[in-house]
Amino acid sequence: MEGLALSSVSCFGRALASFLPKGCSNQLKIDSSRIAGSFSSLANLRINDKKTVGFAELSGFFPVQDGWVRLHANYPHHRDALQSAVGERGLEGIKAALQKMPAADVEYLVNSVGGIASAVRKPSEWLQTDNGKSLSSKPWIEFSLDRVKIGPFREKIADAACRPLRGLRILDMTRVIAGPSASRLLGALGADVLRIDPPGMPELLDHHVDTGFDKRSAIADLRDFKTNERVHTLLTEADAVLVGYRLSGLRKLGFDPISLRERHSHLAVVSLDAWGEPASSTLARGFDSIVQAGTGIAYIYGSFDDGEWRPGSLPVQALDHATGMGMAAATLALIAARRKGISGSAHLSLARTAIELLSFHTPPRNAGSALKQVRRRMSSDYGLLEFSPPPITTVQSEIEFSAAPVVYGSSNLEWGKAERISIS
Repeated sequence: MEGLALSSVSCFGRALASFLPKGCSNQLKIDSSRIAGSFSSLANLRINDKKTVGFAELSGFFPVQDGWVRLHANYPHHRDALQSAVGERGLEGIKAALQKMPAADVEYLVNSVGGIASAVRKPSEWLQTDNGKSLSSKPWIEFSLDRVKIGPFREKIADAACRPLRGLRILDMTRVIAGPSASRLLGALGADVLRIDPPGMPELLDHHVDTGFDKRSAIADLRDFKTNERVHTLLTEADAVLVGYRLSGLRKLGFDPISLRERHSHLAVVSLDAWGEPASSTLARGFDSIVQAGTGIAYIYGSFDDGEWRPGSLPVQALDHATGMGMAAATLALIAARRKGISGSAHLSLARTAIELLSFHTPPRNAGSALKQVRRRMSSDYGLLEFSPPPITTVQSEIEFSAAPVVYGSSNLEWGKAERISIS
């Protein structure tokens, strides 16, 4: 896991160094203790000295007839779908029902009604699936580039040491950890980041606060024509958009990567999904923990407890954070490519990041990080926050979050007032 974290942050560091004006790249510094803290940001977060909630009661590993499954029911709609698929509502009832069902049936039934579940597989089993074979032949970040005639590259590099991305505008259409952690880092480096969420499906509070530094938060119903067009107007002035919703839903709204590139040829489009597109019909949705189970990571980290084997998990959501680093790196690479008249998109998936992790040697079971993780404190609308700083810093000065998370959905659908200039 440590290798994946370091390599993903290094990838972002290289992208940032290439993006910066000449003479600035030697100022970058990667601090292992800050990387460890950043990858543990949700666990490290304190809101008025209160710890964050990790997983809900119905989220976790459960024994089934022929092995184990992992369920994710942190969000109410996923919890309701799980209960509908199993035919039980209470924890004990669901446990009893699952023990009578094969893992494949649980995976199919839960996912078919909009829930989230995965059988716990060995790495070799997953790599033999169509999805595993397809992703194994693809790069970690899959770029699609076009040479297009676009206007001058717009940016303002002011204070390259601390806020080198000032002047860039990033629209964040992602949720949970991976995409929001990417835009959080870009915001910390000076980008104007606006995150939009759909109405009726609020983000979990802890996740919003954890990834909400240095960005604004707005609600936008893209099913409404006027709101849809308003967001497209914002994109005419944006440099990049991060998208993390399922492609089928995005296509209906005109916000899938292909539609976005056709309408906004200047735009850098960076997309994310759990399993890689096209995913299998039973594994269409997923989170870090679910992908760990389906790709074999949970099997590798399994152990015996009182003579009974059970699957395990990474100590942090490493797939999310590493993928977020890749998204941030791809964003800068695509924006920088516009200087040469090249525009395009990039795609990443948690499952492809899992392949990267599996390529590293598994650490000893008792391995633990001896790094002392630094933390910061800041007042916010949610109270006093204790949190981990960004993983990237410079030789000359520390890079810190400059603005606390705003109240969820409280921002207007507009960009900030930061000055933008044209650079040919």
